[in-house]
Amino acid sequence: MAETIFDIVVLGGGPAGYTCGIRAAQYGLKVALVDANDRLGGTCLLWGCIPTKAMLFSAEIWDHLKHAERYGIDGVTPKLNWKGVLARKDDVISRHVKGLDFLMKKNKITTFKGFGKLTGPAKDGVFTVDVKLPDGKTETVKAEKVVLATGSDARMLPGYQPDDTILTNFEILKVPQMPKSLVVIGSGAVGVEFASVFKSFGADVTVLEILPRIVPVEDEEVSKELLRQFKKREIDVSLSIKDVKIEKNKDGAHVSWIDANGKPQQKQAEKVLVAVGRAPRTEGIGLEKTSIKPDRGFIVTNEWMETTEPGVYAIGDIVAGMPLLAHSGSMAGLVVAARVAGKYAKPVNRNRIPGCTYCEPQIGSVGLTEAQAKEKGYTVKVGKFPFVGNSKATILDAHDGFVKVVSDAKYGEILGVHIIGPNATEIIAEAVTALELEATVEEMMFTIHAHPTVAEALLDAFSSVEGKAINV
Repeated sequence: MAETIFDIVVLGGGPAGYTCGIRAAQYGLKVALVDANDRLGGTCLLWGCIPTKAMLFSAEIWDHLKHAERYGIDGVTPKLNWKGVLARKDDVISRHVKGLDFLMKKNKITTFKGFGKLTGPAKDGVFTVDVKLPDGKTETVKAEKVVLATGSDARMLPGYQPDDTILTNFEILKVPQMPKSLVVIGSGAVGVEFASVFKSFGADVTVLEILPRIVPVEDEEVSKELLRQFKKREIDVSLSIKDVKIEKNKDGAHVSWIDANGKPQQKQAEKVLVAVGRAPRTEGIGLEKTSIKPDRGFIVTNEWMETTEPGVYAIGDIVAGMPLLAHSGSMAGLVVAARVAGKYAKPVNRNRIPGCTYCEPQIGSVGLTEAQAKEKGYTVKVGKFPFVGNSKATILDAHDGFVKVVSDAKYGEILGVHIIGPNATEIIAEAVTALELEATVEEMMFTIHAHPTVAEALLDAFSSVEGKAINV
């Protein structure tokens, strides 16, 4: 029997990997997918994007139920069922894992459950990947092209290990009881999302951040607004901190730090979440046997996601300079699949990747911040529209926040859009499209938006650049 040689083998079954594999199969390529987990989906589906958003939705429902009488619904006395919250989260995961299994069969993708490792450069145009199976045996997969999509792991503070008290995004999804208190170290997307969830459910929440503002990758005005909203929700936030120490005890952990004024501070909490970023999962996958030289663990690629090893691509969280976001990895996977199949493709524009944070209030952003635009030499013209002027936001009882548009004063080109408020993670899609098509403020001012919608706030925000917002 002839040895099977695949057109493409993908190492990693997260959004970047499975998206690449499915699209390659749709192009008619013979595809193998290797994943070390017992279930497909990667961090995003199993321990990241999907479970956290399921919990955030439960928290949103809980927040509404606590004030049911405001909406004309009397007699509601909600009681939190923490096991039920976790069960629903797990059910959402399970349903989509089954969906992925179906898609593998539908697209005739051969899956290998094990740890894949490159054995070296291609020989006679064919790569060999050794897959270590759960039973300790090794299976060999051969393919003409290799796509590395092995994802990332949560970083931990030096000197500490995750356990049942000191948690990462992985452990916090499984805490058997709702903690009464939580210290979150780090205020990126993971940190503020979990802070939001547990505050909604009644925990005493403290957020510690080493930088001068929370969600530091966002526009400065967005950071200020989220800080204001967190304080309004009685989430304690300490910025510009240093020298964090965690000491476990019978009641959880004692956390100490030096605040921005140089004064020692401390907090006792049942749980501590460490949310200080993620590290690429590239160790042990055979890079040392190729020409690929990782940069602090990340893999450098060109615009087509090609590595320095001919025939080997890298996508997702392991790529140097690419944001660690599921949707950027997925798009990179689509680009690679098209390139390998000889179909039309365009490189991922790293300035057009939306960032979404699902805390309360939500944040959605794309393009340049005001500060970045000025640093690049643009003469900047800014428009800003508050959700308090949007009727749908008032209906939703979510009229805090705003839409901010950063534009080039000379030509009116939209350079960036930054939203904090209701449905921000949904309506940012319009802004992504506007930037992708190089739309001007004037063009968007004459784009009809349905009424009443939260998305109308974008129309007023674009108009506000020219001082012509209607509803403020």
